[in-house]
Amino acid sequence: MLHPRLLIALLLVALPALSFAEGNPVRGRRLFQSQCAACHAASAQHRITGPGLAGIVGSPAAQREGFTYSDALKNAGLTWDVATLDRYLTDPPQYIPGTTMTQPVPAANARADIIAYLATLTPPAPSPAPAP
Repeated sequence: MLHPRLLIALLLVALPALSFAEGNPVRGRRLFQSQCAACHAASAQHRITGPGLAGIVGSPAAQREGFTYSDALKNAGLTWDVATLDRYLTDPPQYIPGTTMTQPVPAANARADIIAYLATLTPPAPSPAPAP
């Protein structure tokens, strides 16, 4: 397991063009719990209404196994980088007409905080290869 400081350093090095550094992940966690957790988990676990968001920053949209995405999101061809998440969270149905997510996060500082928190969520570990 990576030391938390090493993980943060790796994120800062690997994602230098991203503006999530402006957000506060501690505030983002609280905002996530109050605004997002009814539909999304901060783990790989999917909920009926939304996919788990662990490792979402930098991953392709609508590609998580075990969740049924809207055709609009599947066909959008997006990668969830910070800029895309910011635009999407501003007004999901306007950014991707036909998406099933309808809850916007209109305040820019709240979006930055939530995205900063999402960037701290480690991706799910890959499944072990089946034994021969």
